[in-house]
Amino acid sequence: MSNQAGQQPFHSAHTEDAPVVTAPDGAEVRPLLVLEGAGSLAVFALAPGQVTRAVSHATVQELWQVTAGSGELWRRQGGREETVRLVPGTAVSIPLGTAFQFRTDADSDGPLRITAVTMPPWPGTDREARPAEGPWKATVR
Repeated sequence: MSNQAGQQPFHSAHTEDAPVVTAPDGAEVRPLLVLEGAGSLAVFALAPGQVTRAVSHATVQELWQVTAGSGELWRRQGGREETVRLVPGTAVSIPLGTAFQFRTDADSDGPLRITAVTMPPWPGTDREARPAEGPWKATVR
């Protein structure tokens, strides 16, 4: 909602105050901010030893930065496929239509935490995340 012609209001959020919901892949997510029509910001967490369900997105793409913990991200798009080591400071892209799955190392000192920007904003529909075949057996509910 605009407060003047074309201007959006300022918003602020703190991770600990955000509601905790479950992402379609099974990770814990705390939605933080939305810029209408541009993108949304959230923090994801996955406990040590946990593996998400493999999914792909129908309409959004994401940029991630790992802020804590350690693990791996698998992603596949067309004929390309790779597994990336996730440690604090790692940044990755999840382009539109990319199948992906991630997991936290069992010996990680704490949860894998990822700050993610979704573009456009997460639509909040059940049809956004589509099941995919991944390399690991999911452990999340």
